[in-house]
Amino acid sequence: EVQLVESGGGLVQAGGSLTLSCAASGFPNADYAMGWFRQAPGKEREEVSLISSYDGSTYYADSVMGRFTISSDTAKKTVYLQMNSLNPEDTAVYYCALIVGMITYTGIPPHYEPDFWGQGTQVTVSS
Repeated sequence: EVQLVESGGGLVQAGGSLTLSCAASGFPNADYAMGWFRQAPGKEREEVSLISSYDGSTYYADSVMGRFTISSDTAKKTVYLQMNSLNPEDTAVYYCALIVGMITYTGIPPHYEPDFWGQGTQVTVSS
């Protein structure tokens, strides 16, 4: 059984930083992409950032480009999301996601629907 365990959410003031981490277990040695989606109250879930184990390519939503950095430890099947210059619009539940396959985010990638989800971790940014 694949499990995604998230940590690192919390409350931070605007302009501050947080780091999220997500560790996958029960996943066989195969190519995948891992990363983060988020859902704010009253809004649809949106992609935030993902990274491919196949070629190391990354995806960032325009709203977080230049502020968030995703990294991974493929040996541990763990991804990290360093979030800087946080603002109240970043307040949301952040969900870790894993997509099975030889995923690449080079060029203009299609949307890949995750195969597995974490439970979610709350990030709240106060003004």
